[in-house]
Amino acid sequence: MREFKLKLAAARGEIEADLLIKNASLINVLSGEIYPENVAIYDGRFIGFGDYKAKKTIDAEGLFISPGFIDGHVHFESSMLTLAEFSRAVVQHGSTAIIIDPHEIANVLGLDGIRYVLHELNYVPIDVFVMLPSCVPATPLETSGSAITHKELSYMIQEERVVGIGEMMNFPAVINGDEEVHKRILAAGWKKVDGHAPAVTGMKLNAYIFSNIDSDHESTSAGEALEKLRKGMHVLVREGTSERNLEELITIINQQNASHFSFATDDKHPDDLMDEGHIDYSIRKAISLGLNPMTAYQMASINSANHFNLKNVGAIKPRFWADFVLLSDLEQVKIEAVYKKGLPVFEKGELKTVFKTSLPEVRNAMSPEDLTPEQLRIPAEEGKIRVIDIIPGQIITNELIAEPRVEKGFVEPDVERDILKIVVIERHKASGNIGKGFLRGLGLKKGAIGSTVAHDSHNIIIVGTSDEDIFFAFDRLRKIKGGLVAVAKKRVVTELPLPIAGLLSDKSFEETAMALKKVKQEVKTLGCTHPAPFMILSFLSLSPIPKLKITDLGLIDVEKFAPTSLFVPPTS
Repeated sequence: MREFKLKLAAARGEIEADLLIKNASLINVLSGEIYPENVAIYDGRFIGFGDYKAKKTIDAEGLFISPGFIDGHVHFESSMLTLAEFSRAVVQHGSTAIIIDPHEIANVLGLDGIRYVLHELNYVPIDVFVMLPSCVPATPLETSGSAITHKELSYMIQEERVVGIGEMMNFPAVINGDEEVHKRILAAGWKKVDGHAPAVTGMKLNAYIFSNIDSDHESTSAGEALEKLRKGMHVLVREGTSERNLEELITIINQQNASHFSFATDDKHPDDLMDEGHIDYSIRKAISLGLNPMTAYQMASINSANHFNLKNVGAIKPRFWADFVLLSDLEQVKIEAVYKKGLPVFEKGELKTVFKTSLPEVRNAMSPEDLTPEQLRIPAEEGKIRVIDIIPGQIITNELIAEPRVEKGFVEPDVERDILKIVVIERHKASGNIGKGFLRGLGLKKGAIGSTVAHDSHNIIIVGTSDEDIFFAFDRLRKIKGGLVAVAKKRVVTELPLPIAGLLSDKSFEETAMALKKVKQEVKTLGCTHPAPFMILSFLSLSPIPKLKITDLGLIDVEKFAPTSLFVPPTS
């Protein structure tokens, strides 16, 4: 009680504040105003506004002061960085809080993966709020490394840093009333449940929302987002590496409905974090497209805090944590300094705090069965073939029906038509499962590229121009214990090892970002035309995202939520 009374005394101005930011232009996301103000801080919290006496005073000289930014939904694993390194990357861009769904590492390591993440929170000097993975495995249409039931979720939901249940990806099971899936939703209690409802509309969407799910980040069209908004969903406007929906969705945001929108990155590679930024990039882009700047800053802060019931973050307000950003340009979001709990963490282009990381041992997550190049072959059958057709800038795909290229009784890649072979090889239980299919839209002219980052079960996924190169890529991924590789003619062109669960690098943010840049450059030498080849590759096995995907169990018709055949029989 004594400490609280001291804080009250500081708020009353009877004792010195620790820090006073004077002559700032306050971005007040609560009142929707920008005006000159002095902001006082004591013991890591905002205590008030006015002419306080302070142990230290900073003259902002008109700089804008904004609450720290919040990422409303992110899988930090997609950055290929440990949580500590991810935090180090994003705090430089003004992000002082993130809401993570450690869905990826949980699908590989199960509860051990979540424990690893909770352990990492001790080394992260920004606020990390956890949404417990609801779909481990994501669907029954692939082989996952582990399984988490409603019983484990009910136990872990009590953790203070857990703010809800993560995105419910198995939307058909939700809509159809699957008992186990609904028990997972109920495990949230009074906490939030994130949604995942790509292209779900009409009465099916009604049923999905009725199941106590009230947010979504999968809208790819303004019409889809507007229907979800009208039916009461909080819409997370996603702008990641390959999922770029901001330009489309920003068109429906106005002063009357803006409080129901937030920014999210979902999945973003480290090189894009380095070159573009994080939530600051979303703010900048939204303003450039005509969104009111105040609305953009509210979407980046208070909107997420309000939706997820986050305590003491999201605004500059007495009692809230003193997490803020000093900006020299409102519209360009030019960051001069970032403070966390009243202390500088980034200033004058340099990090001001030591980001420690912990690398505890995790079990080997690479246990595929041995295979031979012959097992990758696809014997020809009558009829045409289904081809996964990439849509630029999206993770949804189309289905292309094409004539196969057949040689010596086997269906082969057709480089001239950009129809390449794609395989998914189960890596967790040595089951020997291999899903085989074809893909258009990558542009590869020779060799193969492969990865152990393949949502959501993260089996081995490889695209190539020949079975020999695909097999060589598989063998190399196994030897480096997971990661990204590009090969050609039985030679490693480039690689990025990800030894932590086949998902995360044990290197720094900068080292990993530069390594990925090199990998992407080298992949271009193989003819690849896609701007984010490994990110899009990771989504081609995402069975809850329409329309045609591939897992270790084969091609998946997502609209029917069932396996489908590679061959389309000829019509009589």
